[in-house]
Amino acid sequence: MKRIAEQAGLKLLRKMDPELAHGLALKALQSGLATSPGEITGARLKCDLAGLKLPNPLGLAAGFDKNAEALVGLSRSGFGFIEVGAATPRPQDGNQKPRLFRLMEDKAAINRFGFNNQGMEVIATRLAKRPDGMVLGLNLGANKDSADRADDFAKVLTHCGAHVDFATVNVSSPNTEKLRDLQGSAALTGLLEGVMNTRETLAKPIPIFLKIAPDLTSDEIAEIAEITIATGVQGVITTNTTLSREGLHSAHKFEMGGLSGAPLFEKSTQILAQLSKLTDGKLPLIGVGGVSTAEQAYAKICAGASAVQLYTALVYGGLSLAADIIHGLDKLLEKDGHANVADAIGSKRGEWL
Repeated sequence: MKRIAEQAGLKLLRKMDPELAHGLALKALQSGLATSPGEITGARLKCDLAGLKLPNPLGLAAGFDKNAEALVGLSRSGFGFIEVGAATPRPQDGNQKPRLFRLMEDKAAINRFGFNNQGMEVIATRLAKRPDGMVLGLNLGANKDSADRADDFAKVLTHCGAHVDFATVNVSSPNTEKLRDLQGSAALTGLLEGVMNTRETLAKPIPIFLKIAPDLTSDEIAEIAEITIATGVQGVITTNTTLSREGLHSAHKFEMGGLSGAPLFEKSTQILAQLSKLTDGKLPLIGVGGVSTAEQAYAKICAGASAVQLYTALVYGGLSLAADIIHGLDKLLEKDGHANVADAIGSKRGEWL
């Protein structure tokens, strides 16, 4: 009955303005109305991500709960880990509305939010009251009018680092002007060195991940691989949204912003496989982009991912999709004779190169 109610609710939400619908979905989580399967785990599903012990390898990507408002509901949603944010030092309204568009025919979305959030102080207060037992991360961002964007990432980590299990340096959002310039060699090296130095000042140093864009050349990917290993970053999230509009059919396909969802799957998985080959097991990778089925989550793992994230698929499949994917992934691992997720990592990487 709860699944039927969820599907009816999804149909209703899809008739609303996308950003309003997103807000109502968060309210449902806060009020306990959303699907809550609790922890989903098992011998095949338990895994290690940069020292983090996960009950299963499926995570919720940043952007769904920007301000850490629904932590209790999300802790019961079945995901193996949750990433909130992006958080910036000062509160930020983001870009002008409308800034979120559904691409129904393409099972995708385009957003140009621009790091809208309530700021690190408000978010830190909520993170400090997090439920026990969840693996929780924070996506670090920079204010668009900051005089020193690189320093903003360190500021947010200093303020919030004690309350999370990992943090992600997000220099790959296409919706803050010139933010992606920080992916250049010199700028990225300086930024990551600053964040890693700040990490060492925390009472409990946490893993730091880097989130990269899918719109990178092979040379740029190779350069990022070298920099992440050299600076000691503990993992790479591959990838953020794309600026490409290739193959789209929906009416909103020419809206400005980052494209996420089904069209991103192949592109992001190819980059994941390239990065896996380049890093050769030296650091864990988190595969994100277009995941909406157990088969796609499994494909990311076999291409080189230690864990997987999703977000846009929830627009079309609802929160119960997480449990479906995790149970399906368990069956796929069993079918291929893998005793654990770790055994499957990179096992079919060559198919994506």
